[in-house]
Amino acid sequence: MKEVYVVGVGMTPFGRHLDKSLKQLSASAVEDAVQDAGCRRDQIDVAFFGNVAQGFMHGQMSTRGQIALLPDGFDGIPIHNVENACATASSAFHLALMQLRAGAAEVALAIGAEKLFSTDKAKMFSLFDSAWDIETVEENFDLLRRLGEGMEPPPGTTSPKPYSVFMDVYAAFGRQIMQRHGITQRQIAAAAAKNHTHSVHNPRAQYRAAMTTDEVLQAPPITFPLTLPMCAPISDGAAAMILCTDDGLARLGADRARAVRVRASAMRSASRRSGDDLSRHITRLTALAAYEEAGLGPDAMHVAEVHDATAIGELIQTENLGLCEEGQSGHAAESGETTIGGRIPVNPSGGLESKGHPIGATGIGQIFEIVGQLRGECGARQVHGARFGIQENGGGLWGVEEAAAHVGIFERVH
Repeated sequence: MKEVYVVGVGMTPFGRHLDKSLKQLSASAVEDAVQDAGCRRDQIDVAFFGNVAQGFMHGQMSTRGQIALLPDGFDGIPIHNVENACATASSAFHLALMQLRAGAAEVALAIGAEKLFSTDKAKMFSLFDSAWDIETVEENFDLLRRLGEGMEPPPGTTSPKPYSVFMDVYAAFGRQIMQRHGITQRQIAAAAAKNHTHSVHNPRAQYRAAMTTDEVLQAPPITFPLTLPMCAPISDGAAAMILCTDDGLARLGADRARAVRVRASAMRSASRRSGDDLSRHITRLTALAAYEEAGLGPDAMHVAEVHDATAIGELIQTENLGLCEEGQSGHAAESGETTIGGRIPVNPSGGLESKGHPIGATGIGQIFEIVGQLRGECGARQVHGARFGIQENGGGLWGVEEAAAHVGIFERVH
């Protein structure tokens, strides 16, 4: 397979952008990526455009990528539209990578963009109701209830306000690991507090206020064991990247010293497993495939960006990636092992909880952070000496796990 490099990245601030259109957010991220790569738009051979919600929120169906990118100087090239729940942007990246590795192109653009925030809050949250099988809603809930069976939510720990059904999903996962491994609500809060503190130094993060573990615990409840700061917000934003082969590097005249090599990119869909069989969790299997492709193990990783739509997600995925022993993710968060300066910093960007979660842009937003870390360009949140970074992104639900998952491994070249 051909070697592939990330040579340009761009990302808008994530947050509430009621005054900006999806086209404007996309154009901003693309312009940053083009400038970062030092290339021209007419040097890009193909584009993969990731988006989930524009059809539901604004009625724009079918040709979302063309509508966003053609006015921005990309007329004539193939533009592929990608949708894969919260793993949409990672899927766009993965498909761009496969096209380059196959020799079908030399330079590719991968972009994810999303406009989720709305004054119509009911519509905004109902978007998430379709990321699982809508014909089996009661069965879906029954499976989740069984995961946390025996640990009933204490009175007053469920919000009366609307929230995403996926908070119920994560709460069930959380009650399962609390029962199975003795992980505590305080340890979950410690992971959230760590991410809110990391985000202080990320100018593109939606929330940039540090929080203590106690402040996270005392915040309004969502659904036990989750409180509000443990959960990712609704966000708008876009993130883009330019990838190329060695021939593409030469054609662009890109700075090889700032290129980041893609060591692995693995994707997987859910499998039929019991809720108790965590050894076959989708992310664990995807991570094993990525490590095999990279020829590296978890001990080689210096920094990680993982999918923390809630802080529970971070703890689960830290274990699935092998960054700590099974059942030890809560201790790792509470003891500072996953904090910048610790043994394996996780989510130095602030994670989805603080940086934001514009669904169709999230995966490339994570890779944006990994690329910056490996280049040594992250300022006060820099993980010093980082050579290898890992990114994990999952989306939707099928059975007792994510419907889709991606794990990418990246390497500093120079």
